[in-house]
Amino acid sequence: MNKINYDAQMLAALEQSAGKKLLLHSCCAPCSSYCLEQVASKLETTVFYYNPNIDSREEYEKRKAEEVRFLQETGLADFLDCDYFSEEYEEAVRGLECEKEGGARCERCFRLRLAKTAEAARAHGFGLFGTTLTVSPLKNAELINRIGFACQEEYGVAYLPSDFKKRGGYLRSIELSKEHGLYRQNYCGCKYSKREEV
Repeated sequence: MNKINYDAQMLAALEQSAGKKLLLHSCCAPCSSYCLEQVASKLETTVFYYNPNIDSREEYEKRKAEEVRFLQETGLADFLDCDYFSEEYEEAVRGLECEKEGGARCERCFRLRLAKTAEAARAHGFGLFGTTLTVSPLKNAELINRIGFACQEEYGVAYLPSDFKKRGGYLRSIELSKEHGLYRQNYCGCKYSKREEV
């Protein structure tokens, strides 16, 4: 079975979507840096910051402040906040607390955040929605894209496929983080991923 080249699909979609507005879910400023470098010159982009998985309000606010600072410094995108709704994450992953990182708990988390992004895209009149999650080498791009396309069907807003780690994307995000002095955390965000890092 041939693997789908989501990076090639994204490049084609960017060419075909000129004039559309993109709502791009971002998990943090370091991950968004390279992704915005790729899409913001093609589409009018707004970063959507919905991350109820982050393990504390303090960490949430720290990551959000870095995202806002990065966007203010670069002017690459507008910003749409969603506040901190940790109870939505806890409800979504209930019963999966002991799953390993990358398993069923992560799938539920991806689904929660992409569905909220698609819903917000529809509510605010965006023509496309996407996510920065695929820039991480630790995230399953095939799974994330499958969820994105399912949300496209459910919410009636086009999904921008991606595999941002391709073409050196993750390494470029590290370079951009250094250039802008961005806070880089050493865990995904949830208390379960933090536990595995200890």
